Amino acid sequence: MQMQVKGKQVLKGEVFISSSKNAILPILAATLLADDQVTINQVPCIRDVSVIVELIKSLGVKVHRRGGSLNFSDINKTGQPPYELVRQIRASFLVMGPLLATRGMVRIALPGGCAIGTRPIDLHLKGLEALGAKISLSRGDVVAKSQKLTGNHIYLDYPSVGATENILMAAALAEGDTYIENAALEPEVVDLANFINSMGGQISGAGSNVIRIKGVARLGPSNYDPIPDRIEAGTYMVAAAATGGDVVIKNVIPEHVKAISAKLIETGAIVEEQNEQIRVKRSGDIRPVYIKTLPYPGFPTDMQAQFMAYLTLGKGSSVITESVFENRFMHIQELLRMGASIKIEGRTAVIKGLKEMTGACVRASDLRAGAALLIAALTARGPTTILDSEHIDRGYECIVEKMNDLGAEIIRSEL
Repeated sequence: MQMQVKGKQVLKGEVFISSSKNAILPILAATLLADDQVTINQVPCIRDVSVIVELIKSLGVKVHRRGGSLNFSDINKTGQPPYELVRQIRASFLVMGPLLATRGMVRIALPGGCAIGTRPIDLHLKGLEALGAKISLSRGDVVAKSQKLTGNHIYLDYPSVGATENILMAAALAEGDTYIENAALEPEVVDLANFINSMGGQISGAGSNVIRIKGVARLGPSNYDPIPDRIEAGTYMVAAAATGGDVVIKNVIPEHVKAISAKLIETGAIVEEQNEQIRVKRSGDIRPVYIKTLPYPGFPTDMQAQFMAYLTLGKGSSVITESVFENRFMHIQELLRMGASIKIEGRTAVIKGLKEMTGACVRASDLRAGAALLIAALTARGPTTILDSEHIDRGYECIVEKMNDLGAEIIRSEL
């Protein structure tokens, strides 16, 4: 797939943010913990959701879509996660905890996903082993077995979101209490805990660095609404500022995007918060800033590429240090094709601002890199073609339609 983007477009209007991709994927995995019907509402139509839903179906679960809601029933979990689905997205590995808790055994391939650097699963396995699982590797698959999971005190060497979520799900049905120390603080972890609690779980402390899970015998039905997507919201916030526009972003939790708002204000953009919406506008110069990506509540690594595209138009030199993933600068080569002036020194990029970018034919290497190229294309002089644009569809629902409603001119087409 490719996107053809007309340059020099100013975004104005209102945009409604979809449910969080990074929240809904573990929530969908957690439906496997239930022994009754579960309904998840406001499910975005994005490729990653489609993949994990197909994976859940392959386990014998019946899934029905009614409008924006997904209903899960007959949650019998008779199959094994198929390799061809697991390899597509990293979130597929999150079914390991629920399957281990409900079946006592799971065999799953090593996960796939965006090629943004090494994201080891050792913390996942360490936590599950602490709960009583026996872990082995067989022909490239991870095999986990346990006759009974038992609560334990688990310390994570790094506040990994995925490891926190996988351990949390497994511990929800374990016998006794589990404490996850140095847990991830992300809002998506809190949302997962809230969902499990809505099924009858007993989880407290989510959002802090110590989470307590009191294991229960069963988890029942639920009808749940996930949180809005803070990265989608941040992307539209940056796009509004980059194009010198004026956009009201609706269905957003301002607290979740504090780091993004703070950096936009530092660049000279105006950010106005009101209840569940944020207005972003800019008319003056883009001031240079220093950014270092950090786990939540720090500046999110998932917004680094979009902000870099924005700062290419800054007045002066900005610096971005990527401390979360070691290979998340692949968008820089494509921004250079559009005329950007960026130098890389290890995990740090120095961006020298330009008056304008120039449209070009570029290629999206991953989800957030694709979003960055789209922002750059909107500001550039002349048209831009973004190849492999299907990466963008992994995490942004109806992004072409939403951008065009704000005044962009984007055409999606087959190669």
